[in-house]
Amino acid sequence: MSVADGLTTAASRRWRPPLLALLWSLTRRLARVFLVVWAAASVGFIALMVVPGDPVDVMLGVQAQVSDSVREQIRADWGLDQPPVIQYLEYMSRLFQGDLGQSYQLRAPVTDVLAQQIGPTLQLSAAAVLLAAVMAALGAVFGRGKTIKRLISLVELVVISSPTFWIGLLLLAVFAFRLDWFPVLSSAGLASLVLPALTLALPVAGITSQVLRQGLDFAEGQPFATTAKSRGITPARLVSRHTLRHAAMDTLTLSGFLLGSLLGGTVLVETVFARPGLGQVAIRAIIGRDLPVILGVIVLSAFVFAVINLAVDVSYRALDPRLRASKMAKQA
Repeated sequence: MSVADGLTTAASRRWRPPLLALLWSLTRRLARVFLVVWAAASVGFIALMVVPGDPVDVMLGVQAQVSDSVREQIRADWGLDQPPVIQYLEYMSRLFQGDLGQSYQLRAPVTDVLAQQIGPTLQLSAAAVLLAAVMAALGAVFGRGKTIKRLISLVELVVISSPTFWIGLLLLAVFAFRLDWFPVLSSAGLASLVLPALTLALPVAGITSQVLRQGLDFAEGQPFATTAKSRGITPARLVSRHTLRHAAMDTLTLSGFLLGSLLGGTVLVETVFARPGLGQVAIRAIIGRDLPVILGVIVLSAFVFAVINLAVDVSYRALDPRLRASKMAKQA
């Protein structure tokens, strides 16, 4: 590139309208979401294609006694007689039209199957996120004394190191069977949501609280915090107005990953507590080798993970004005 071309490019960037810059930034972020969904669908499709077994057996049942001609006709009707490459291209074509295919077992659109069960899963995930945020904030802000910090760190280490299903079984044994505070097997009412949400929230809160507390300690050693203290600001106001915002940056990055993984954790939690949701759908599909439903769950999980990371990326600029200022300086 010549010097003149470089100056022309710089000038075009300098005078690019803010709306155009916003649209370009949004397009790039949406393209990342598209790539994540495409990659997840491709890997899932390839993995399921190499798994041994015949989908026709899933449709007919293992006890079915039918002729080979009937099997071949079913295979042709569902497009299973096509080469894998053709099946992949057809699946991708349908996927980006919003069609996830038909369930082999239920004989229903996968979109309808997931839509019927996504409500309880979203309810459980939202409750877990709320609990995790509250517990992490309390643990970070009030767990900074020498003695209480050791106690809270020990609790955090235990919940982080414990398997999710073990935490769920322990909560059931103590609060449902022994104390009878919550129902054992129920999906109706707020009380039935407490133990499953707490099971999901505890590991997330443990990790987030540690990172947030370290961020608060680091922020309080920065010059801006020293200046604020010299002006007589109270410790509570220092945390709420200054150090908490700085500490939240690293925590936000970690939270994006942890929140995306909550959807995977709901599979175990919904099984332990016998709750309806995507977890139960995924397990039944895996056991029955219902490939379209399995792929549908994979694609939905990838989409949720990508959207959460997109939201985290956007939140950076809301929390740190320096990023907005840096971006405006580059455009100037």
